[in-house]
Amino acid sequence: MHLPPAGRDIPLVLDSPHSGTDYPADFGYACDFALIRKSEDTHVDALFAHAPSLGAPLLAARFPRAYIDPNRSPLDIDPELIDGVWPGQIVPGEKTKLGLGLIWRKIKAGTPVYARKLTVDEVWKRIDECYLPYHAELQRLTDRAYARWGRVYHINCHSMPAVGDRETSADGESVRPDFAIGDRDGTTCDPAYTKFTVDFLLAKGYDARANDPYKGVELVRRHGRPAEKRHAIQIEVNRRLYMDEETRERNAEFAKTKAVLDAYLDALAGWIAKR
Repeated sequence: MHLPPAGRDIPLVLDSPHSGTDYPADFGYACDFALIRKSEDTHVDALFAHAPSLGAPLLAARFPRAYIDPNRSPLDIDPELIDGVWPGQIVPGEKTKLGLGLIWRKIKAGTPVYARKLTVDEVWKRIDECYLPYHAELQRLTDRAYARWGRVYHINCHSMPAVGDRETSADGESVRPDFAIGDRDGTTCDPAYTKFTVDFLLAKGYDARANDPYKGVELVRRHGRPAEKRHAIQIEVNRRLYMDEETRERNAEFAKTKAVLDAYLDALAGWIAKR
């Protein structure tokens, strides 16, 4: 889903790659559906929905993250998940070794997602119908902004569980901060962009940290090229700030958290205008 800017536009593009809740009939997962849903960044697209009113498009995935993850490299194929031999190059990342590659093999606490392996054709179908169109649309939006303004700022929007998972999280069962701002250790944007974001949230009384516990993955890596004035950050919102992690319903803090993010986007629009 693409929410276009209302009227004017600014050199800012947002995307929410993990907020999808339309589960395809051919998913074929074998674990509890409640576990599958723990992979969702539920409501994140709603948290950042103020952006189009400022002139910044918001792209939100409709397919679920566990079906195929647009925040992974297309080479991040998990060989343990494939029935047969993958016909192309495979470059598994660290997350893939935990079962969280392009297509997830495991879910929370190391639970297998499937009772079987997936065929090569099944994986290609997910890439062709979901992954590639999502990336093409995000590229189109960032290129359009860049062509008009000579610069573009990108926010890759996510949420994180309040506590890490012992089997599938690099930080184990640690308690997460309120916000984690990732720029892959200063490589995907002007450091001032990260500092502006962290400082804004700190000033609002939140625990906001840069690159802890998340640094950003494929989407900020692909769209963050600061030497070309293409700047990308990843924002992770702690789920306890806006929802019940068990029921996935919005909690009493949702409105407050959204208001803070609305104010952040307002301030960011003004900051970008001066760059």
